[in-house]
Amino acid sequence: MKTITSLTMLISIIIFTISNCYGQRTLVEFNENDFQIFRGEVVEHAGRTAFKGVGAIKDLDFTNGIIEVDMYITGERSYPGINFRVQSQLDYEHFYIRPHRTGLYPDAAQYTPCTKGIDSWQLFSGLGYTSMITVPKNEWFHVRLVVKDNQAVAYFNDEEKPSLEIYNLYHGISSGMVTLVAPNNNTAWFSNLSYTITDDITLEKAPPIEKPVGLITDWEITAPMSVMDSEFDKHPSELKENYLKWTKAVPDLHGFINVANYFSRVSRATDFIYAQTNLYVEKDTLMEIKFGYSDAIQVFLNGEKVFYGSSGYQQRDPSFLGIIGLNDVLYLPLKKGNNELTLSVAESFGGWGFIFAYGSNEFLAPGLEMSWQTEKEFLIPESILYDDKREVIYVTNFDQLNIGNPAKSQYISKLDLEGNIIEKEWVKGLNNPLGMIIKDDIMRVCERSGIAVIDLKNGEIIERIPVPGSVFLNDIAIDENNNLYLSDSRINKIWKITGEKSELFLEGPEVSDPNTMLFHNDQLLFGNSDDGWLKAVDTETKEITKVARFPKGFIDGIKPLNDEELLVSLWKGKIYRVRKDGKVILFLNCFDNGEYSADFEFIQEKGLLIVPGFYSNRITGYKYIPDPMN
Repeated sequence: MKTITSLTMLISIIIFTISNCYGQRTLVEFNENDFQIFRGEVVEHAGRTAFKGVGAIKDLDFTNGIIEVDMYITGERSYPGINFRVQSQLDYEHFYIRPHRTGLYPDAAQYTPCTKGIDSWQLFSGLGYTSMITVPKNEWFHVRLVVKDNQAVAYFNDEEKPSLEIYNLYHGISSGMVTLVAPNNNTAWFSNLSYTITDDITLEKAPPIEKPVGLITDWEITAPMSVMDSEFDKHPSELKENYLKWTKAVPDLHGFINVANYFSRVSRATDFIYAQTNLYVEKDTLMEIKFGYSDAIQVFLNGEKVFYGSSGYQQRDPSFLGIIGLNDVLYLPLKKGNNELTLSVAESFGGWGFIFAYGSNEFLAPGLEMSWQTEKEFLIPESILYDDKREVIYVTNFDQLNIGNPAKSQYISKLDLEGNIIEKEWVKGLNNPLGMIIKDDIMRVCERSGIAVIDLKNGEIIERIPVPGSVFLNDIAIDENNNLYLSDSRINKIWKITGEKSELFLEGPEVSDPNTMLFHNDQLLFGNSDDGWLKAVDTETKEITKVARFPKGFIDGIKPLNDEELLVSLWKGKIYRVRKDGKVILFLNCFDNGEYSADFEFIQEKGLLIVPGFYSNRITGYKYIPDPMN
C-alpha cells in the first residue's frame, strides 16, 4: 500500500448524500387521480387528511429515489409500512414498523422481501434487515425511505443518520409500484405522501455479506404439499404413492434454502416440503451438524427419524419469533460412505426455509494453515506484539474478570515464535493491559487510564503516564515524531501524548467506539466499531476518510499484510484482508472453533500470523505463504 490516500481515492465518496438537482419531489393527494385504494378509506385524523388501509400511488414505476410519508400510530400491533418496487401482489420489497415494539426491541423497524407471496421476515432479521427505533405514539412523525439500486436506508423524523440500513434488496435492481400498507382498524394512518425519482443518490458502501463456514449446499427439494393432504411425519419412502419430483436448491446469500425462491404456498393452512442431501465420510463418524429452520422440521438419517422440532412464531413462548439461524445441533452417527439426510420442513407463516452446516469449522484463506497452538495457559490474552530485535512475541493478559480490581494485577507474557512460553509473567503489576507498541527498546502499553512504559532490556516498568479524563484506553499508535495516539473506546475519544503531556486529539460523530490503531503511511488508521468502518486521519488537518467497511463487530486489530494490503480483525474470530481499493475479503474465521481474534500480530518477513484466543486462553500461530496469483 503506497499511501492510504491513494487507497481512499479509489473508493467512492461514501458519506450519505442526496441531491434533488435531477429529481423533483411529487406530492401525492389521496384522491382518485393520484392514489388507488385497494382496501381502506380517506379520513380526517389528528388535524389532517389521512389514509388508512392499503393503497398505491397511481402510474408510478419506481426504481431509485425517495419515498416520504408521515405516519400516526396508537402503539397497538398493526405493522404499517411501505411496499416498494411492487412487481405483483406476490413479489415486492416490504418495509414496515412494529408500533408495539418501538423503543423496546431491535426489530421495531424491518425490511423483508415478499417472494411468491411468502413474506419471509423470519429469514431476514438482524443487521441490514431490522433495527431499534423510537417514534412517538398518538402524534405524527415523518418517514423517509431512500432507495438506490440494491440498497435502501430509512430515516425517522429529522435523523442525520439512518435508523435502518438495508444492505441488500433481495429482488435486486427492480422496479414497480409503491403502496402504503396498514390495517383499516384505527391503529395506523398515513399523511403527506410524496416521492422523488432520481438516480442522484449515494449510499454508504455495504459491509460484506458472508455465508456460514461449513455450509451444506447440495440440496434437492420437492414441491409443497398441504399437511391436510399428506403425512408430514413420514419419510418419503413411506408414502403410499411416491409421486415426488425433486428440484435442485442452492443456499441464498446468507446460506438459507429459501423455499420461496422455488415455490409458492399451496394452502392457507400449513404446507411442507421434503429436502434431501448426502453426507459422505471416509469412516464411521459421529458428526456435529448445526441447523435452523422455520416453522417445523423432522430429520431422517438413512430413513430413520432422528429429530423433530417446532420453531414457529410464538410456538415456544409468547415472545418467541422463530428467527432462523444455526441455533440447534445434532450429532449424527454416520456410516462409512454416503449417508442420506432427509428433511420435512413445514411452514405456517413468516418465512419458509432451513440452513444446515457442519459444526466446529474454521475458514483459512488459500496459503494459510495452522502451525502451532498453545495450551490454555493465559489469562484472557488480548494483544500480541512482535519484538524483531529479540525475535520474541509479547502477550497482554487482560483478565476481564478483574477489570479495575485493585486486589488483582495483570501481566505480559513472553513467548518464542513457536508458541513456547519463555516467561509467563514477564512484566507484572499492570492494570488490565491492552494494546502495545515498541520503539527504541521501549514498550508502551495501554492500561485503564494511562500508559505504562517498559524497558525491554530488563522488563521493568520505568514510568507511567496518566491520561486525565480517559476511561478505557484500548490501543496505541506512534508517529515518526514519537507522538502517541490512544483510542478510548468507552467515551468515543482519541487522545494524543507528546512527551508526557496528554491532550484530546479527536472526538465527534465520526469517532464512536474506536479501537485498534496503526500509524501507517503518514496517516493514523483506527477501527470505528460503531459504524464498522476502518478510517484514516490526517494528523495535521484531522480530516477523516473512510477506508473499508466490515460486518458489525469490534474492529480489534490491524497490521500490514504487504506493501499494498492490510489485515484487520473483528473480535469474534474473523480476520479480513483489505485490498487497496477497499475491498474486504475473509482471511480467517476461527469463531466456530471457539476462538476469538483480538489484537493479532502478523510478521511479514516470516509469514507468521499469531492470534490471541480471547476466551480460550490460548495463542494460535498460522503460517502464510501467499499465492502470487491471488
